[in-house]
Amino acid sequence: IQPGDELAINFYLSPEFNDQVSVNPDGTITLRLVGQLKAAGLTAPQLAREINDAYSSQLRSPDAVVWVKNMPSRQVYVEGQVKHPGAFPLLNGMTALQAIAEAGGFTDSATDSSVVLIRRDVCGNAQGSRLDLAAAIDHPGDGENAGLMPYDVLVVPRSRIANVDLFVEQYIRGLLPIKPYMGLPL
Repeated sequence: IQPGDELAINFYLSPEFNDQVSVNPDGTITLRLVGQLKAAGLTAPQLAREINDAYSSQLRSPDAVVWVKNMPSRQVYVEGQVKHPGAFPLLNGMTALQAIAEAGGFTDSATDSSVVLIRRDVCGNAQGSRLDLAAAIDHPGDGENAGLMPYDVLVVPRSRIANVDLFVEQYIRGLLPIKPYMGLPL
């Protein structure tokens, strides 16, 4: 369970205490009669035990069950030279190559040898690292295909030849008053 997750809490013998809550940014949830409980970092059964302990002074047999209804906070972002850049749900064990495949794969102008992984540390500072996914494709298991975490950003840059093509298009062909690459009419 992580901040932003939406939980359904059901009490078997006391349905009047059933509730739907979101995990607060500080990792807690607020329940009637017992107040705040720490939820982030726990599994659903562990949180159910915590809720049972908290309600044991209020109810004879709480028998709480916790369901994780929605996990909106578990997303990764892929941008740059992929066919469909955007935000994608982070699946358990997802790697950089899998996220890029989810984004439609590399475009023709992409370089797969220097993909940038941007990850924030616990203080919120961005840390960047370069991944050689071309080597990961050629030699699976070498470690270049990093596992992803929530809020990771993958940036796929243009290849050098694509940068040269863009330069030629914008600064040579786009600025010349004549079109030297077109044939003259006879």
